[in-house]
Parts: sequence; structure tokens; C-alpha cells
Amino acid sequence: MKGFYSYSVENPALFRIGIASVIMMMIFVIGSTGYHYLEQMSWFDGFYMTFITISTIGFTEIKNLSVDGRIFTVVIFVMGIGVISYIASQTTQLLFESELFFERAMKKQLQKMENHYIICGYGRIGHRIAKDLSEADLPLVIVENRNSSIEKIKEDRLTYVEGDAQDEESLIEAGIMRAKGLICTLSSDQDNVFTTLLARELRPDIFILVRTNEKKNRRKILRAGADKVISPYDIGADRMANVILRPNVDQFIDKMTRGDLQDHTFEEVLISEDSELAGKSLVEVNVRNKYAVLIVAILSEDGSINFNPGSDSVINSGDSMIILGDPGKIQKFRTEVCKDNRTLSERAEQIQ
Repeated sequence: MKGFYSYSVENPALFRIGIASVIMMMIFVIGSTGYHYLEQMSWFDGFYMTFITISTIGFTEIKNLSVDGRIFTVVIFVMGIGVISYIASQTTQLLFESELFFERAMKKQLQKMENHYIICGYGRIGHRIAKDLSEADLPLVIVENRNSSIEKIKEDRLTYVEGDAQDEESLIEAGIMRAKGLICTLSSDQDNVFTTLLARELRPDIFILVRTNEKKNRRKILRAGADKVISPYDIGADRMANVILRPNVDQFIDKMTRGDLQDHTFEEVLISEDSELAGKSLVEVNVRNKYAVLIVAILSEDGSINFNPGSDSVINSGDSMIILGDPGKIQKFRTEVCKDNRTLSERAEQIQ
């Protein structure tokens, strides 16, 4: 979702600016012609004389003007200044109206949005999350009050609410009563705790994902009402330690997390009722040899997880499988074998 900035609109002020610009060009033509015939100037000198007259630069005249030439200069000056002033006023009006249009469009879009995600804070982590969700076409709203971050949000063409995430009105304006989930990426754990408490009070059933800076605060944030707490610093530190302690493991993980360059990745697939795998054991379907994907775990509908399932494990409709393999083969396996035709957005519905 690209937000409310993706639009085109005809504006009367823009039309008027265009007409005024045409009139300005005509004044230059009239000025150049007048000086050419009244003062016997070259065409270029006539154009230059018209330019310095209208722009009020203050350079001296190219030659001493006759009375007719001076009267003509006054007329050119009055006409030119009038048109320039008009263009300036219309440009200011256009910018003002455009800003008002942006605000109205955003409010209308916010009122229509539902099952969206609210990201509180647009720092480095919030920006990365918003980028990934946006690329997956998931609807999202940013809540931010820092001017520098708001400018970045505008550049990224995302829908936002200018306000404090710890303010009830800001969360309500962001549509928390209709939202699918809330993601707190504020820089302070204290701010994240307060926002989590407020969000949980407003929406007891909403999914809340929170970033924490210190591992010791994880339990406090969970008590405040968060469903999931992630520590980017701990994850980053563990990853860096693995580079030293388990270099081959790190190389394996790095190869699978390089975006478009990855040749293998972890994915989840849902077993539909009409899937040919439903009701069969792993030894019967022989997934690895037939479809070139590796089953890492089977998640049952009751929430139980069968990690590294044995050959006698049975796959039932409604189960989800965590698999490893080539992205192209995974997609084929998902649609043709598992009959899982959900979009990435629909798969995200499982968070609750």
C-alpha cells in the first residue's frame, strides 16, 4: 500500500498559473518587439531590456531611451510586475490548497481503513518494518511527532498521524479501534510500556508487538499487555557472536536472508482440505524427494508443534508446515500441492 499520496488532481490555481505564464511570455514578445522598433535595438537587446525592467534588477539602460521608449518601459514594468505578483499569489495558494488536500485525503483514508497495522515511531526500526509491510501490500499507519521523521514518511508516501503515540487521541485517529495490530518501535522502553498499556486499554483484543532496548524490561512490557516483545540489540549481538563462534551457521543464515539474492528460505504453508497431502504420513508423501523441500516442523490447529517430524507423522488439513527450500519450488509446492492460495496479507491474519 502506497498511502494517500498516490493521486492526481486538477487544480484551478494550476490552470491560472499556466494562463499567467503564457501572458508573461507574450509580455516578453511585446517588449522585445517594442524596443526593436521604438529604439532600434537588436532583438536580443530588446529581450534583455524587457527582462531587467520586469525583474527590477536595477542595471542601467542599454541606451538612453526616448520619451516613447520610457513610456513603453513603464507600461512593460506595470504589466510584468502585475503578472509576476499574480503568479506568486497563485503558487502560494496552490501549495496551501495542496497541503489541505493531503490532510483531507489522509483523514478520509484513515476513516476507511480497517484490519491495518499501526506503527508507533518511524526511526530506523520503524522505517524498516514499514518498508517490509508496505512491500507486502499490508495497510499501515505511522504515528510520529518528530518533524524529521514526518518528512521521511512523506517522502516514502505512507499514511501517517502526526501526534504522540502515548496520546489516546493519536491512537484513535490512527484507527486503533479497527486495526489488526499495533507495533511499538519507540526509542524508549518507558514510552513503549505506556503506549502498550494505553493500546491494551483501548483494544483488549488487538495484537501488540513491541521493541525493547533492554532484555530486563521484556517482562515489564509483557505485563503491560504486549503479545510479543523483540529485542533488536540482543538479536544483533547474538548474530555477531555467531560470526565468531559458529561461522558456518552464520554463513548459512546470511545466505537465506539476503532478500532477492537468497536461494533458500524458510516459509510456512497451510494444508487445505483438498490438498493431496491431507491425512497422509510423511513417508507416504515423500515431500523431500518429490518436491525438493524440507519439512522443519508441523504446527497443528491446537497450537502444538512437532519439530523435525518423523516419517510416521501424519499431515492433517488445517495444519501448517514450516519448510525450507528454494523460493520458486516453495511457491509451486504451496499452490499446487498444499492448495494454499492465500496472499501474504491473508497469511498475516494468523497473528491473532
